[in-house]
Amino acid sequence: MNKTHSFDLSVVIVNYNVEYFLEQCLNAVESASKQLKVQVFVVDNNSIDGSVAMVREKFPNVNVIANKDNVGFSRANNQAIHLSDARYVLLLNPDTVIEEDTFNKTVAFMDEHPDAGGLGVRMVDGKGKFLPESKRGLPTPSVSFYKIFGLASIFPKSRTFGKYHLGFLSEFDINEVDVLSGAFMLLRAETLDKIGLLDEQFFMYGEDIDLSYRIQLGGYKNFYFPQTKIIHYKGESTKKSSVNYVFVFYRAMILFANKHFSNNNAKLFSFAINLAIYFRASMALGNRLIKKAALPIIDFTIFLSGLLLITNQWSNHDIHFPDFALKVQIPIYASVWLISALIFGVYDKGVSRKTILKSTFFGTIFILTIYALLPKDWQFSRLYILLGTIWVIFGFYLTRIFWNLFKSNSFSFPKAPKKRFAIIGKEEEFKRVEFILSNTYPSIEVVYGIGIEETYPNSIGLKGQIDQVVDIYKINELIFCSKDLTSKEIIEVMTKINSIDIDFKIAPPETSYLIGSNSIDTSGDLYALNFNAISKPENLRSKRILDFTLSLGFLAFSPILIFAYKNKAKFIRNLLHILIGKKTFVGYFSSKDSNLKKLPIIKEGILRPFQVEKEADDNSNLFYAKNYRVGLDFMIIINNWNELDR
Repeated sequence: MNKTHSFDLSVVIVNYNVEYFLEQCLNAVESASKQLKVQVFVVDNNSIDGSVAMVREKFPNVNVIANKDNVGFSRANNQAIHLSDARYVLLLNPDTVIEEDTFNKTVAFMDEHPDAGGLGVRMVDGKGKFLPESKRGLPTPSVSFYKIFGLASIFPKSRTFGKYHLGFLSEFDINEVDVLSGAFMLLRAETLDKIGLLDEQFFMYGEDIDLSYRIQLGGYKNFYFPQTKIIHYKGESTKKSSVNYVFVFYRAMILFANKHFSNNNAKLFSFAINLAIYFRASMALGNRLIKKAALPIIDFTIFLSGLLLITNQWSNHDIHFPDFALKVQIPIYASVWLISALIFGVYDKGVSRKTILKSTFFGTIFILTIYALLPKDWQFSRLYILLGTIWVIFGFYLTRIFWNLFKSNSFSFPKAPKKRFAIIGKEEEFKRVEFILSNTYPSIEVVYGIGIEETYPNSIGLKGQIDQVVDIYKINELIFCSKDLTSKEIIEVMTKINSIDIDFKIAPPETSYLIGSNSIDTSGDLYALNFNAISKPENLRSKRILDFTLSLGFLAFSPILIFAYKNKAKFIRNLLHILIGKKTFVGYFSSKDSNLKKLPIIKEGILRPFQVEKEADDNSNLFYAKNYRVGLDFMIIINNWNELDR
């Protein structure tokens, strides 16, 4: 006898600190739920970003399960499935956007195919490109070997080597597949009753493979259904550069093998996986090292080479350097300039010439200060340090010009990329989104509008002319106003244009942020409207420099200063915590009544923005965050230095 259900579909979303993506996801779910009886569950794994409060405030009909710990993906899904009362259960990632007809089409397909136990859909990334993990084969030892060691990538459409992503099957045709993606996994409740829920041994990764395989063992089929599409901002390769991802993902594969393969096959699989773990981990470390350390290593090499070349020129004029200077001092000088560059953000994207000059200047001041304290035998020449400064500045410019030539085929100093935005929406939404852009993006060349049915001032075309607008006006980022466009329309434009040179963002209605992702190699990103000066990278960096410098100074003079404090141990402990970056000198005022959720996160402070009790409230926190400058911290510290034992 068939069980009677109150709903057609239960949507289960497991969330962990992705408030903005979750809100966008729930908006899309709401739009897709109009013709079916749908219940929605959000299971939050102890997020600290305000996700739970946002859902309860903006989506009162959503069932919220707020865990006090991160219980993992499998257990969190199971918590909601136990409470669901629907014919079908959909496991949906919070970083997805579904089309308005996604539920209708997928549920209708499942109704027409009673042998279907699970279903997945066509997924595209934030650039509109097809995600191959939309359809996958079972990771048998041979399939896993081909995937791990790159043969699947070399021969993606081969029926032998391409089984992991089933590259030989069209991404546009309905097909029976082995494995569904946990990002969108539609399951028949009857099937779950028969085979059981997600295996909670799998904390993260592998649970979708295990469940897909058990669906087949239970006598059901898994289908890939491309007649509806979703955006999934985090593709499978999102975390491949992470060593932790390598270990967690492949350990999950070992768990799967031990559970489902024969003893001999499981041992062979485990051996291959362990071999692959160290192979992939080494690749990940190497890749990270190349990306992060290549330019600093080149800079240091040029600095040191130039400094040694100067010493060689001086020796030709009978000016000789002591061995200690050649072997120790000069390499230290080069290191100081490099460290100063790291502190001042010379290696940030789109660094300016001003930042290079500032970092080199402070590096030189530090070197000259230390130089003055050295014994006379080691003080060989201040002029040498000044010549070295000129060489370092020249070296910085030289490396960046050639680096830009290598990356962009342009023989010039790299500049922060300028965006040419086009906002697709009605005039009211255009103005709102333009305001967000002007307050969040640092380098805008132009912002155009694209009307829906009629043009308006600042618009340069209509929705049907998007491809022409992009080509003629050299647009490099399109922003969709979801208040004026359906998710289906947005996804269709993304997949149609699908250009390597175009980025996409979605502007949810009545929000202060835009959401998108530039590739499957990066997590979803956003432009969040933020008037808080304290959140700017340069201010955070300056705050940390001040903390480090002053804590070091206070510690140096602590034998004298310590007598000014009642709680001497707390004074020293506070300074040490500031020195290592655990605390900061000045932080927000905090009490049971204060609300810090909407302010940028900073470390716990020893001192408050305003030390007078009656002034230290939420308003003082807001003023401090909005008007932050490093001089403000300095004045607070100087005026309240005798309270550092708090």
